[in-house]
Amino acid sequence: MQNNDAVTQILIDEQEIIEKCKDLGKQISQDYANKNPILICTLKGALMFYSELVKHITCAFSMEFIKANSYEDDHSTGKVEIKSMTSFEIKNRDILIIEDIVDTGLTLHRLCDYFKENQAKSVKIVALVNKKTKRLVEIHPDYLGFEIENHFVIGYGLDYNEQFRNLPYIGIINPKYIKK
Repeated sequence: MQNNDAVTQILIDEQEIIEKCKDLGKQISQDYANKNPILICTLKGALMFYSELVKHITCAFSMEFIKANSYEDDHSTGKVEIKSMTSFEIKNRDILIIEDIVDTGLTLHRLCDYFKENQAKSVKIVALVNKKTKRLVEIHPDYLGFEIENHFVIGYGLDYNEQFRNLPYIGIINPKYIKK
């Protein structure tokens, strides 16, 4: 698949994302000074955002990864599956879930519940993109990059059927790529 016509419009360019990661990193560093939080990357979508963000966090932290999914093609299945997670101690730890996009909120709601049930000291959300118009459960990122309208977006880790994650920006997918 060619990426040169994958988007109809670029919503957030790479430089804007980098600048936002610097700002978020600075805020997280201040808020978590001397706390050593666990930064959990939700795979696969948040990997590019996570990689850029952690470069700008100066406080001590641990890195972990989790894979959860609720999407098939361009829609939520409504069922969140935690597919894999590395083994780490949650009890009495500050948890920061790093997410690419918050839309229905189902995945983050499930993850927050999981960490709270396992006695995390605190659980907060860092999201690159927030799309409130698709929300099915009440959830709000504690640290947010960008608000967007109700568009299906790809790039910077966001995908459509595992394609287009490598785009260095976030853009609206060209409808010709969406299965009918």
